[in-house]
Amino acid sequence: MPRSTTSPQTSQLSNTLLARHRAEELASALPPLLVAAERVAATVAQGVHGRRRVGLGETFWQFRRYQPGDAPSMIDWRQSAKTQPVYVRENEWEAAQSVWLWRDRSASMDFRSAAGLPTKRERADLLTLATAVLLARGGERVALLNSGVRPDHGKTAIDRIARLMTDPRAAAAPDPLPRVEPLPRHAQTVLFGDLLSPLSEIHTTVAGLTGRGLRGHLVQILDPAEETLPYDGRVDFRGMEGEQNLLVPRVEAVREAYRERLKAQQDGLAALARTAGWSFAVHRTDRSPQSALLTLWGAMAMEAV
Repeated sequence: MPRSTTSPQTSQLSNTLLARHRAEELASALPPLLVAAERVAATVAQGVHGRRRVGLGETFWQFRRYQPGDAPSMIDWRQSAKTQPVYVRENEWEAAQSVWLWRDRSASMDFRSAAGLPTKRERADLLTLATAVLLARGGERVALLNSGVRPDHGKTAIDRIARLMTDPRAAAAPDPLPRVEPLPRHAQTVLFGDLLSPLSEIHTTVAGLTGRGLRGHLVQILDPAEETLPYDGRVDFRGMEGEQNLLVPRVEAVREAYRERLKAQQDGLAALARTAGWSFAVHRTDRSPQSALLTLWGAMAMEAV
């Protein structure tokens, strides 16, 4: 076996260049994604009213650094006097008005059945950012779930979420469901994904978030072929997340059983969402993202009443 002539330094340089190229690819996708998200949000905003907000509460939640746009009355001078940065005091009602967004970044989300369609990941990214834009414009605080970043408002929140979504270190994730983490009571969360994991696993996630006082919304994003299974004849289905390939001699023979299995999954999702007091909606990638966002916004408005 011949020995490699590649030095460790060359290999390290090659890895660095590949990482930089990947980062540039992700960064280059940001402006079109942000523009598209702004357009979707603007279209939806024309036909809806803002979410109702509850009154001010007095329960302290946290201190955070002062940011441009914060009212001077929010500054906690006693806390600020202890350290160099200026801090504002956030009460629990502000946390309760926060919305935490999450989108599935597992490998199955890269699927599309036709070249003219977006991948499920692309649609999830668009809806996530468009939802953030719409919320931020309405004065809500918004953040990405599992990002480790607290919710923010206005353009600062949108820019931060957009950067996080295109960070090469967070470009993909193996888990098709979010981690349950401590969040402020009575906040809201929105989960975008294909939601094809076992119902028991989804139930555990929803129950964990609901147990922390969160209200939520499930948005299942599917490629049209995943709903209709339009193929005929002998088809070799290849797993995208390590599953074994499946060779089906006659797809038309299993189409009805497949559709029944998908319907059972969706019925199960609707049932567990209903039990938790959440909403559930299905969106296909061959349909308008505006329609999905309008449905979601209506459900969120009902939660805020």
